[in-house]
Amino acid sequence: MSTNTEAAAVVETRLIHAFHRRATTLLCEAAARRSVPLAALAELREFLVKNLRHHHETEDDLLWPMIAAVAPEVAARFGVLSEEHDALDVALDALADVPIGEDGDRPGFQRAAEAVRFLVHRHLDHEEPLLLPALRTHVSPEAWTAFSREVVATSPTEAAHLVVGFLDQVGTQEEVALVLAGLPEPARQFVPVMREQAHAALAVLEGTANTAGTTGTANTAEG
Repeated sequence: MSTNTEAAAVVETRLIHAFHRRATTLLCEAAARRSVPLAALAELREFLVKNLRHHHETEDDLLWPMIAAVAPEVAARFGVLSEEHDALDVALDALADVPIGEDGDRPGFQRAAEAVRFLVHRHLDHEEPLLLPALRTHVSPEAWTAFSREVVATSPTEAAHLVVGFLDQVGTQEEVALVLAGLPEPARQFVPVMREQAHAALAVLEGTANTAGTTGTANTAEG
């Protein structure tokens, strides 16, 4: 997939969805890995709960109405997607409520994480066949830029460095650069530091921290 031939809206959406699939999967894997520090699990949980909520709220409140304004017959089909957002909120609440301290419920945490992973993966499989064609046909580059800027401006700040790390894992250098170009200029200056922090944090969650010098993937973008 090339950003030269595919609309930025589609490239960015695919990349964010791939990051959500990877992040929810990693939370399940890390929860089952007894060597992963509880603090690392707690950080990833908070990051995921807040970012998944923010993502679907911006769809419900901003993106769906944007598409409905020009193609109401298309947007009408998004109702089932919003219902799935509601179901995901229930699962996110349950995940957020599981104790994760030394005396916490680790098996319960694993079950709650798996429930979120299942719902996110299933939801994205349902959403993409509806949303991606709508983005190609009904969302102008100008409208997408305005939407993307609002999403960035209102994004959660907790553990924000993990965004860079997950994008590096699932995207090409070109795709990651496209998404990060939407950051405000002051924030872009910190991307190299965020990338280093993220790769170190993900190495702990993945159980590869002892080989941190090779942390990352073949797709890692340069700072």
